[in-house]
Formats: sequence, structure tokens, C-alpha cells
Amino acid sequence: MRSKITTADEAIALIRDNDTLASTGFVQTGFAEVLLSALEQRFLSSGSPRHLTLYAAAGQGDGESLGLNHLGHEGLLHRVVAGHWARMPKVGQLALDNRIQAYNLPQGIICQLFRGLAAGKPGSFSKTGLHTFVDPRYGGGRINAATTKDIVSLVEADGEEWLFYKVGRVNVAFIRGTTADTFGNITMEREALTLNNLAMAMAAKNSNGIVIAQVERIAERSGLPPRQVKVPGILVDCVVVAEPGQHKQTLTTPYNAAFAGEFRVPNPSLVSTPLTERKIIARRAAFELPPNGVINLGVGMPEGVAGVANEERISHLLTLTVESGLIGGTPSSGADFGTGVNMDAVLDENQQFDFYDGGGLDMACLGMAECDAAGNVNVSRFGGRLIGAGGFINISQNARLVVFVGTFTGSGLKVEVKDGKLRIIEEGRHRKFRKQVEQITFNGQYAYDRGTPVFFVTERCVFRRVRGGIALIEVAPGIDVERDILPHMDFVPLMGDYAEMDARIFNANPMGLEAELLNLSMPERVTYDPERNILFLNFEGMYVRVLEDVNAIWDICEQRCQAAGKRVGVIINYDRFRINEDMYDAYAEMDRYFLANYFSQITRYATSAFMRAKLGEALSDRGIAPHVFERREEAQAFFSERRHVAAAMNESIQVVPHAR
Repeated sequence: MRSKITTADEAIALIRDNDTLASTGFVQTGFAEVLLSALEQRFLSSGSPRHLTLYAAAGQGDGESLGLNHLGHEGLLHRVVAGHWARMPKVGQLALDNRIQAYNLPQGIICQLFRGLAAGKPGSFSKTGLHTFVDPRYGGGRINAATTKDIVSLVEADGEEWLFYKVGRVNVAFIRGTTADTFGNITMEREALTLNNLAMAMAAKNSNGIVIAQVERIAERSGLPPRQVKVPGILVDCVVVAEPGQHKQTLTTPYNAAFAGEFRVPNPSLVSTPLTERKIIARRAAFELPPNGVINLGVGMPEGVAGVANEERISHLLTLTVESGLIGGTPSSGADFGTGVNMDAVLDENQQFDFYDGGGLDMACLGMAECDAAGNVNVSRFGGRLIGAGGFINISQNARLVVFVGTFTGSGLKVEVKDGKLRIIEEGRHRKFRKQVEQITFNGQYAYDRGTPVFFVTERCVFRRVRGGIALIEVAPGIDVERDILPHMDFVPLMGDYAEMDARIFNANPMGLEAELLNLSMPERVTYDPERNILFLNFEGMYVRVLEDVNAIWDICEQRCQAAGKRVGVIINYDRFRINEDMYDAYAEMDRYFLANYFSQITRYATSAFMRAKLGEALSDRGIAPHVFERREEAQAFFSERRHVAAAMNESIQVVPHAR
């Protein structure tokens, strides 16, 4: 059989007017620069091909001239369906000028559409995108007035709302690998990511299209280990060999063997970074990290959370992931974002989004450009800029816990930390907390209705999405609400009792997060007063995330009760206590067990009105009288009134091991 090795110009000559092109790549990694450049040169020299449709899941390019920016010429493109637009400003300007039809769909949806097309499916059903700008009720992902056709529809199945994303055909796929043999079998041993290369090749081939692969070297036919072949030659029509300068691993890293997983690098030395506003935000967000959880950290400010985890020596308790396909290890930042070192695995991009969309993330920490009174967040289009959602909608809508991070104001903010207090030296020029966001990339009400905890962390305060909007729940030491918060918002948040942000955040010393996250301080939180026969439970600042946390409380309380040898009265401090929604049943079961076997009564207090209402409602719904008071003194007074009842029940107890 003839060799499939050809020049870029010969391969590009196969593309016809009105074809649909799918292009691989993730930010500054893995795109076929030689092919994109050759396509541009052919159009500029001959005016052909014209009116192409482009499918691109992730952003691809340097944000100036490389990558998909080669296609930013009027007449070359007719329609673009992309997940992220900021990396290709030349194409984005065509969209803003109404010179092309343009759509912004969730990155994960486009990845999955390639696989659906490969399987001959007409489209993809998903809940991802409901109640965001992708929902047809909010614009259907259309970017401009020139775009009139709906490619997203709202459907109902079994009484539930779904979005149906339609699939076009792919006539040409640009993919990329490391080595090809003369038949077109492709390996990716030196690539940092595998992306959607296989799914795109199948989609094009099963649409009777062509697949053009860019590689860096050639092997003889049947000279490649079959288990290393990521795209079989039956799917590939042309192979183009690139010069090294046009086949870098990332635009800034020609080649890093650790990115390719050839070896594991030593852990970085622990170097504490200055206590800037970004560090403060990352430190506060780190308090939400779920032990043994699977986490996605967005690009930019969220990356600082990984640095804090390293400083606090808790990285081994976490599994970080990136939507590009990385599982575990240490994600790269900056221009190398999407790559990483010391990974446990590298999945195809579409498979990673399957995992995300199905609820695989325990936590997502993401940036925010704008937030409004309803808890809606915009990161996709604001201030005349077309950014695109990227994987933000998939990630934020399907994670079990969402933490948005960002400075309270933008452009010029300067702060100072002195003696454990935060001071605003110069306020930022741009407000981020707006009356209404320009575009809904994340819907706060939809998240609340689904029971997803959502926090908004800034350097000076923390908000939480509650019933009715966002509530101020924490304020940094040194910050005055009337002076430093309310005047710089376009709306007044829900306000009641709020706590002070943890003082450890504003001290340069390590915060001791390992003990915090693993509840290692549990024995110190549970004390017994034999003279008054009272068990004091200090749950201030505790976060009950998973069943293991409930079991830890259960075990220490049972130890203390068995040592007492009789029923005890209990007073619990719930200040700044938090518990995941799916843990309330297990927590209530624990209460019922101890009331039946060890406790004479339980009295609770919390200074937070929100916590009193939330805890009282949750326990009442589960048949437990809550008795949640505002102050410790009230709780103790109530306990004293009931003391004669408790005394009558102070009989010896029989140890009854419980099963969990």
C-alpha cells in the first residue's frame, strides 16, 4: 500500500469550500500548528477554501497569531462552534463584528459530540448547560445577531428537563501525535495530552471525511508497538511531518519528559509565598478541600490553592484533576496549563468530561469575573470581551461542592496584612459584585435547588448561596462591612450574623490544615465534666463532609460516654459548623442512637442565625427536637431547667456496640 506521508500543502489541498473542520488542542498544548498555518497560507494565496465551519472544544493558540488565529480571516470561516474563544481573538473579532455565525457551547459537550458523531448519533442529551446562556431560554449559546439557527433544544424525558445538542458532520479532522508509521498508525508517547484525537478521527472518517495528522517522526509500517497506537491507520488519510519549532509540547516548553510521563520529578521544596490578596483567597478556599477528594482547580487564581496545599503538607490527601485529561499529580500553571507532572493517569478529554458530568468531582474551585445577587456567575462574556465558557459549565454545574474565588474588586486593588488584620490600601476600579451579571455561566438558583453548596471567597469576606440569594457569612479581621464591603457592591447581600474569617489565614505561619481537614483534633473537642455530668462538644469551625467524619464524632463520643458509665447531658457548640447535605441523615441517625443509649438530653447553640435555622430545620425534618439556642448561656440555662429530668435518667448504662 502507498505511504500516507505527504506535505502540508498537499494535505491541505484536499479541503474544499464549505467543509467542516475539527481541530485538536488545549490552550497552548497539542494543536496542529503546521496544518493550521498551511490552511491560512492557501486561503491567503488562492482565496480557497471558503466558508468553512470550525469545531473546537478548547481554546487553541497563543492569543495572538498562532493556533486557531491562523483562521481569523473574513471569508475563510462561515460558522464557528467553540468552547473557548479567548485564545483566538482574531476569530473572536469576526464573531463580535457579525461577520461569521458563532456559538459558544460547553467544552465537554463539544468533546462528547465528536464521540457521538463517530457512533452515528444525531446529537447528545445532557443536563449540562441548563439555566445558563447555553439554554435556549437564555440564548442557546448564540454569540451574535448573525447566528439565528438553534443547535440546542430543550426537551423533556421522564418528567425532567434536558438539553439536546445537535451534531453536524465533520469533513476534515486535524489531529496530532508523536510518531506515525507509513500506514498512518499514530502514537503519542511524547505528547503531554491525548485530547480528542481518536474521537475526532472516528467522527471524520464515519462522516466520509478525511483525517490529517501532524507528527514529529516516521516509523516503518508495523514498526510501532500496538498498545501505544492511539489512532489506528485505518482512520488516517494523510500524515505531515512537522519541524521541531512547529511541534513543541507546549508553546513555551519544547519538550519536558515529565509532561510525557517518562519519569516522576522530585516534590518541590516548600517555599512560603508572600501573604498577598491572592494568597489570602487561596488559603481560605483551602479550608473547603475535601480530604481524599477529587478536585478540579481552574486556571488563574484557583491554582494558588494547590500551592497552599503543598505548604500545608496536605497534597497527599487530594487528587487534583484538569479537564484536559489529567488525573492526580501536580498540574502545571501559566502557559503550560493543561499539562502536569507525576500524574496517575491521562485520559482522553471527552472521557474526563464524562467523569465530570457524572458527578465525579468532590470539589471545583473556579474563578469569577462577575457575581450577582442571585449567586449567578459570569466568566464567559463581559466588558465587551468574548472569553467563552470553556469547561466551566461542565465543572461548576456537576461538582458536589463549588468554591468561586476572586478579589472583591478588580484592576488596581492593593491590600496590606499587619498584626493579623487586613487593610485596604487602594480599592480596585472595577466592581465584581453586580446587580445582574451580563451573561449567566453559572446559575446560583439552579445550584441551590439541586442542593449544591456554593461559596464565594474574596480577600475580605466570604459569601454563601442560600435561600433567596447570597449571604455574607464571614468577614476578614480589620474589615468594616459598612466601609469596605457594602459601598463596593451593586446590591446588598443577605445579612445576619456573620463570623470572622479564621485568624490563621492572616498569619504567615502554617495553618495546620491537616488536623483541620482530618478532624485530628476530635479528642480535644469532646470533654466530659464529671461534677456536672455534662459532655461538652465543641464543634466550632468543624466541617462534616463525608461519612468518615460522622463516624469520628460517633467513636469519640461513645468512648467518653462509656468512661462516664451513666447517661450524660450534652451541650454542643455549633458556631461556624458546616455539614454537607447528604450527611444529615447519617448525623441524625447518630443523634438518635446516642439519645437511646447514652444521652439524657442534647442542647445546642450557634450564634449564626443561618446555622440555627438550617440545623433546626434539618433535625426537625428527621424527627429530632433541635433546641438550638443563640448563646451558650441560653443553652446552659435550658439544660439546668431540664436537669431534674436528666438526674432521673442517670442510671448505669449498658454498652451496646453499634453497627455502621
